[in-house]
Amino acid sequence: MNILILGSGGREHSLAWAVKQNPKCDRLIVAPGNAGIAEIADCADINILDGEAVAVFAEENAVDFIIVGPEAPLAAGVADRLRASGLTVFGPSAAAARLEASKTFTQEICDAAGAPTARWARFEAPGPARAHIRTTGAPIVIKADGLAAGKGVVVAMTEAEALAAIDDMFAGEFGTAGTSVVIEEFMSGEEASFFVLVDGTTLLPIGTAQDHKRVGEGDTGPNTGGMGAYSPAPVMTPEITSLALERIVRPTMAEMARRGTPYQGVLFVGLMIEQGEPRLVEYNCRFGDPECQVLMMRLGAQAFDLIQACATGQLDRIAVNWAEDHALTVVLAANGYPGTYAKGSEIRGLADLPEDSSNMVFHAGTRASGGQTLASGGRVLNVTARGATLQEARDRAYAMLDRIDWPEGFCRRDIGWRAL
Repeated sequence: MNILILGSGGREHSLAWAVKQNPKCDRLIVAPGNAGIAEIADCADINILDGEAVAVFAEENAVDFIIVGPEAPLAAGVADRLRASGLTVFGPSAAAARLEASKTFTQEICDAAGAPTARWARFEAPGPARAHIRTTGAPIVIKADGLAAGKGVVVAMTEAEALAAIDDMFAGEFGTAGTSVVIEEFMSGEEASFFVLVDGTTLLPIGTAQDHKRVGEGDTGPNTGGMGAYSPAPVMTPEITSLALERIVRPTMAEMARRGTPYQGVLFVGLMIEQGEPRLVEYNCRFGDPECQVLMMRLGAQAFDLIQACATGQLDRIAVNWAEDHALTVVLAANGYPGTYAKGSEIRGLADLPEDSSNMVFHAGTRASGGQTLASGGRVLNVTARGATLQEARDRAYAMLDRIDWPEGFCRRDIGWRAL
């Protein structure tokens, strides 16, 4: 098969790495890709938000299967345009992708489905939002209603921080994503990520992970797109996993189908667990980043079989074969991230690192130039390892990371601290 993956981050590099191992894969193309992806796949310079351009490219290159990696093309309806051309696509319709593209839509769906989540209110102007915060108090959670690349959430521990977040969002910090704001109650507990494949009818849980969203060690500082992750998440016991599936995911998917927008793709279920009870934090309509990296390390070649079954409505005919292992990834980010950071610095030492089923460096914000690997984004590399235990995976990942020569970057040194 000729397989096309849309995206350019660490998530897409790990997807490409797993898909490449599957014997069904004859040719692998990633658009637009990055420096690491270019070593294992053909990279294509096309606008992945332009469904027409992607469809034409797929037809010209005899593409048999398309995996949409990021949320932006899904929200833009790229999957719909590709299906209209008769192409087989992994990823939800634009209507179903509203589960991520609109915080208001998600809350309305959860209310209708009876899925446990935070109390919430929506505001389209700063004045009423500020009044609500003064009435409610802190801690409180402020969310840009639209897509903000995983950064449009402020967990405000003080009223002053919450009011500043309102001012920033309505002032355009997250562009059009912040033209309306959802304010939610603060939920205490431990967060976890739960991944479920949905083909419109059948639900298949495929794994759990725990992300580290804050930039600083000990979960301090501003939210980021994710500074590291590990899988599985010990907090997701079989009992809690079952509760999340039956109380949250199934009712949500049933409500989506009832509205005429059945969901097809991977559903990223962000959960808060307290005293054995899961509540929904958010839905995402794609694999998490960096959670995808640890899931792909553990799934390997079978990842494509699962993705293909999901896209073709055959999830009831397949099962996940998990090894009893662990995976952990550490994000190397550019100094200054998630604020202002420089691009163009050289990253050295990557060629000397192992690349196998237990050790991989997945590229995120990189580009190749004149035989050098250069940093081109905020989150730049995902240093990832597997082990029989989480401690072994962690030790391998940090041992690899310490061999990378990049003074312009930094990482958190405590990835996996909750479990360990």
